Amino acid sequence: MPWLNDENRHWQEKAREVAERVIRPLAAEHDRKQEYPWKVRDALAEAGLFKVWIPKAYGGASEGSQNVLNLCLVVEQLSRACGGIGVLFAVNALGSFPLIVGGTEEQKKKYLPRVASGETLCAFCLSEKTAGSDAQALKVRGVADGDAWRIHGEKKWTTNGGAANLYTVFAVTDPEAKGKRISAFIVESGDAGFSIGKVEDKMGIRCVPVVETIFDGVKVGNDRLLGGKPGYGFKHAMETLDLARPGVASQAMGLAQGALELATVYTSKRSQFGATVNSFQMVQQILADMAMRTEASRQLIYAAAHAIDIGSPLVTKFSALSKCFATDMAMQVTTDAVQLFGGYGYMKDYPIEKYMRDAKITQIYEGTNQVQRLVIARNLIRESANFAFLREFIPTENQNLFDG
Repeated sequence: MPWLNDENRHWQEKAREVAERVIRPLAAEHDRKQEYPWKVRDALAEAGLFKVWIPKAYGGASEGSQNVLNLCLVVEQLSRACGGIGVLFAVNALGSFPLIVGGTEEQKKKYLPRVASGETLCAFCLSEKTAGSDAQALKVRGVADGDAWRIHGEKKWTTNGGAANLYTVFAVTDPEAKGKRISAFIVESGDAGFSIGKVEDKMGIRCVPVVETIFDGVKVGNDRLLGGKPGYGFKHAMETLDLARPGVASQAMGLAQGALELATVYTSKRSQFGATVNSFQMVQQILADMAMRTEASRQLIYAAAHAIDIGSPLVTKFSALSKCFATDMAMQVTTDAVQLFGGYGYMKDYPIEKYMRDAKITQIYEGTNQVQRLVIARNLIRESANFAFLREFIPTENQNLFDG
């Protein structure tokens, strides 16, 4: 794989070892019980995997401001064994990226080493009941209170809520300020007024909690205002999602890879009409399509992660491309895998139906795929100004289309 160097392969192999030794044997049990797998968290921490996206200056393993390619490689391997564990791991990056991109030096030194060690688990509190894709429509308020702030309101669909110690919370601090109405705060699980509300009963990713988080006048000092300045929360949220979306894509791609592997083995052992199912051309075509789609997603994700790591100006577009393509692909591939298992694929006795359930959410969270397509299209339209050289291929009477 030309994208990967020795360091990348080191983290990839560590993640694969934990996935096969610890995660795969526990995946079905934690899915059934819908309980947080603390044993897995401990194994991930012991392997040092929480360090991969944290800069070395703060106890991590990343040389730069972040290493998203290593994050994606780890999420991919974990998700091959369990998509829920993949997001359980990746959500800690989502929750700590705001600190990396926008935190003060003091905030980074205080919190990031604990995230790198696995001691501190993170959650990202952006979505609300009336503000999902429309992140500007937040209603949770952050109100100045002397040299501190009071946070009031409820957040919805907080992944890792209840397990996390650290919450990055986005709230409206100035309703009248255009473009700078939202700020981000650091909330700790023990803060007075903070509590967990409804715990969702989910179709997939059942081992990681998704909850309502309640802020009943939670008081935080100015040292917990992300970056030390109000008004930059929306910017920090969008930058965070650009960094995190390839991780969602990797979760999806890992699920697709795991489903493809299970389907390949199953069809080599299942016999019908006196022959193994994988000897039938129609089955071979399905397997080939699954493999092509999975590999195409892998290359796009690695390209997006590399773009982030080198600071490319095309990060937003590539991040959206990878997330949208890979998650649509995963839904298709896992559904095809269930089909190849036939009636057994629909039964919980076999692991494959879980892959399909886990895949669905990847098309929805961290920006629905409909929103991703809007992001991609807007970037293409913006870039079209660079395509004026194409005017020579347009009939003379229509060349004014390229003017102005």
